[in-house]
Amino acid sequence: MGVSGCGKTTIGAGLAERLGIPFLDGDDLHPAANTAKMAAGIPLDDDDRWPWLDRVGDALARARGAGVVIACSALKRRYRDALRAHAPEVVFVHLAAPKEVVVERIAARTGHFMPAALLDSQYADLEPPGQDERCITVDVTGPLPAGW
Repeated sequence: MGVSGCGKTTIGAGLAERLGIPFLDGDDLHPAANTAKMAAGIPLDDDDRWPWLDRVGDALARARGAGVVIACSALKRRYRDALRAHAPEVVFVHLAAPKEVVVERIAARTGHFMPAALLDSQYADLEPPGQDERCITVDVTGPLPAGW
């Protein structure tokens, strides 16, 4: 979990490979209207997010026992609570980095619908996980290790 550009897809796919379980990119579960809205530089609101979070939660629930890694922003506590309602055993990995680092990464990537202009809204929405949440926070400020 984390803001756009923090490395959810890269790190999530690598983690899934190392664990020998499937990887899903939560971006692929967005309805086309959500993707178009973000591509146009318009932040999603909760009405946009709830159906998407249900799709992510359903994917988590289907993977019970077998495991799955899903890259998903899950920026707010209530979003993570909604995912936990589908899969109570879920463990979140919060990929944290300063905004300046993420801006550079977004500027360097190609082919992604999420513009850097929406990063401010993502950091404004971000509610870091509380101590009562099953979560591991990882500082992803530096480059990935070789071979990742």
